[in-house]
Amino acid sequence: MSDTSTLIAIVGAGPSGLAVAKALKGRNIPYRQFEAEEDLGGNWYHGVYQNAHIISSKKTTEFADFPMPDSYPDFPNGQQMLSYLRTYAETFNLRENIEFKRKITAVKQRADLLWDVQLDEGEWTAFKGVVVCNGHHWDRRYPEYPGTFSGEILHSKDYKNPDQLRGKNVLVIGGGNSACDIASEAARVAKTCSLSLRHGYWFLPKTVFGTPLTEIFSVSWPVWAQRLILQIILKITVGDYQKYGLPHPNHKIFERHPTVNSELLHYLKHGRIKPYSDVRRYDGTEVEFVDGRKANFDLIVCATGYHLSIPFLPKELVNIKNGVLQVYGGSAMAEAKNLYVFGTLQPRYGFGPLMTPAANLLATMIEMQEKMVLPVGLVLKKMGDKPAQSPLVDPIQTLRQLASFKRRAFLVPIVEKQLRKHLAAGLNQLSFTEDKR
Repeated sequence: MSDTSTLIAIVGAGPSGLAVAKALKGRNIPYRQFEAEEDLGGNWYHGVYQNAHIISSKKTTEFADFPMPDSYPDFPNGQQMLSYLRTYAETFNLRENIEFKRKITAVKQRADLLWDVQLDEGEWTAFKGVVVCNGHHWDRRYPEYPGTFSGEILHSKDYKNPDQLRGKNVLVIGGGNSACDIASEAARVAKTCSLSLRHGYWFLPKTVFGTPLTEIFSVSWPVWAQRLILQIILKITVGDYQKYGLPHPNHKIFERHPTVNSELLHYLKHGRIKPYSDVRRYDGTEVEFVDGRKANFDLIVCATGYHLSIPFLPKELVNIKNGVLQVYGGSAMAEAKNLYVFGTLQPRYGFGPLMTPAANLLATMIEMQEKMVLPVGLVLKKMGDKPAQSPLVDPIQTLRQLASFKRRAFLVPIVEKQLRKHLAAGLNQLSFTEDKR
């Protein structure tokens, strides 16, 4: 490999990694991109099931600077999404900088503040900086219950097609989007299908009056107004969740990720999906639920989400609170120069409106860092920037924050100079100047 000490290493070539690559390329910031899989696309390449469709509409999922084809439906399927991402990469000549089947196994900072990156558990190579875009839909989270289940247990990540459900007594644990998609497929092909919920969820329709739900709100609408409109829509079109055998949500709309699915309630009313409370324990093929009911199953699908994991970074740099990585400006580490983590949050709708401006902001911070001694994340922290409070972000609010940062960007180098003066006496003790090896 040629000299890389002036390059930024981008880890991952999914939607986030591609957006970052385009932003860096547009600013003439030299980089090299590494993807562990054989092709680009991230979760859309290796992680979705055969019949997956996006839950947000194409207009709220497409990159802000690259519309999806007019021929696409409102809710494209997995293959259409993958084709779209490939076309995006080809249009902006992003493939030429991607090395496929190259897995990053470790990253550590050197005494000279370069970053040593280990590829495929082989030799270490020095890079100027690292942008982590490794996604958050891969480190499977399983529920833990007493007892042992003697049937088959499958995580939703490993579900690929309806043949895995066909003719079986299936229990799906979870109430998110994947859980409802898989339960709906089981309702069509399984012998029986049951759904176990730990708490109530907000189940929202994918379309309202013929328009995708994610497109009915103006960017100027506050969250309280969106909640009010949705509650009116749900009262008219759905009614009381308890009439479907479901618990009422114990949280406000948008406090947790809502489930956007138009099939679940249909199959509940047709008796093709049977709702249950949370699991109490396993006993062979029998599952006991907290309300005392019991039933036998052949297959349990755990649609219980994922851990946020960055296993190749030093543990002391991965500070996660309430499922949120503690970064500033959306991606900058306060403890280290030229280390960024991008795309760990989940927009309430599609990633489209946010991905491009957020990637451009990241490119701006990389340019700023070139002229600064202190980590740009530390400066932003001192300026009052705070990490997100929840993994679920409001796209409208985030767009406003991005615009505000753009207006205040000129202050960052000024504040950095003042901060350096205050820290000069103890500069050698700052963690970002230490040799992490």
